[in-house]
Amino acid sequence: MIQALIFDFDGLIFDSETPDFISWQETYAAHGVELSRAVWNAQIGTITFNPYLHLEELLGRPIDRDAVWAQRKARDNELLAAQTILPGVEAYLAEARALGLKIAIASSSDHKWVDGHLQRLGLFDQFELIFCSDDVGGVGKPNPAVYQAAIAALGIWPHEGLALEDSPNGVTAAKEAGLWCTAVPNEMTRDLNLDHADHRLNALTDMPLSQLITEVMNGTN
Repeated sequence: MIQALIFDFDGLIFDSETPDFISWQETYAAHGVELSRAVWNAQIGTITFNPYLHLEELLGRPIDRDAVWAQRKARDNELLAAQTILPGVEAYLAEARALGLKIAIASSSDHKWVDGHLQRLGLFDQFELIFCSDDVGGVGKPNPAVYQAAIAALGIWPHEGLALEDSPNGVTAAKEAGLWCTAVPNEMTRDLNLDHADHRLNALTDMPLSQLITEVMNGTN
């Protein structure tokens, strides 16, 4: 029986991934090189990729990282300001509460990022627990540490939790932690391999949470 619903954050609750990619893609283009989708896709959902280093490797020279950061961040913030809560998130939160489920977040981002955006979106108080990479020594997905921490704090067995993820790295982390996992890809992750998830939705609006739980538990994909 599912006792808890655990959300990823970036790309699942809030699409920060598209602005991040566009701002970096534009930064690379301004330096005369290309940031490929293949390179970017491999790092979605984790924190190991260093775009400054990668850009320098492509250029064969150092860059002024402070200047690049300032210009890129300004563009990212401009794009982020236009992003809102992704479709179906609020309905799932409401249904989870109605079903008596515990509700948490497990993210590869840090608390400053996640908490700040949750407060801006009016969602901060909707979660009993919020676990981020800085709660587990800076380790991000596909390492399962952030999910393992959430499971322990929620007081559930892994098979009593359902994770919602948008990326292959996130699905890997959830499954290695022993959770059920439904993949809900966004525009950036729709074409990636998410076959290791227990279930897949095109969007949270595809079906009610209660139906999803039934289908996941029955092995319907």
